[in-house]
Amino acid sequence: MRTTVLLSGGLDSAVLAARLHHDGHLVSALSCDYGQRHRRELAAAAAVAASLGVSHRVINLSGVAAAMDPDSSALLGSAAVPHGHYADDNMAVTVVPGRNLLMLAAAAAVASSRGDEVVAIAAHAGDHPVYPDCRTEFLDAAQAAVALGTPTLDVVYPFAHFSKADIVAEGARLGVPFGLTWSCYEGGAVHCGRCGTCVERAEAFAVAGVEDPTLYADSAYAREVTGR
Repeated sequence: MRTTVLLSGGLDSAVLAARLHHDGHLVSALSCDYGQRHRRELAAAAAVAASLGVSHRVINLSGVAAAMDPDSSALLGSAAVPHGHYADDNMAVTVVPGRNLLMLAAAAAVASSRGDEVVAIAAHAGDHPVYPDCRTEFLDAAQAAVALGTPTLDVVYPFAHFSKADIVAEGARLGVPFGLTWSCYEGGAVHCGRCGTCVERAEAFAVAGVEDPTLYADSAYAREVTGR
């Protein structure tokens, strides 16, 4: 099936793109520039798409972010990105209001115009406690809305009940080049190793028993926080 994958450049969407490509779907990748401080992920998305041999486009949604209150999310403004585990309460400041709603709407419009049949998003169970637009209730509603607005298009979210470790294991099975992916919210030259998404990434590799190729500025912090 002709499929547009929302490819952030992170580990989850890279594995989803690889899985769909492996299963024989005609995949194209779509990334969104929404003014995120970690724009480094867009270069990672391009590298992942190139490794799969699929087309890659970037949609500019930064105008929406520019109209937002910059203090509404640590990923948009200058507020410090919190360190620690995703389960910590302070991770709520990394929520970008309506991010997946915007991305799915944009992806649906592009995919429909190109005659694609599916839009795929890699939201997973580990995101549910922090991000309301990664929960199955939201995804089910988004799927229904897209079906009403673009009847020839479906939204799929096959990792909705996967843990991050499950996704790492699946990526290892598929031979995903994890070293090309980017997770860190700080967006520096290397992964910081301390923000919630770095800690989650390191923990997932440990739980899955897969070697982590990521270079972390602080390689000990995740072990201290998670005990793994």
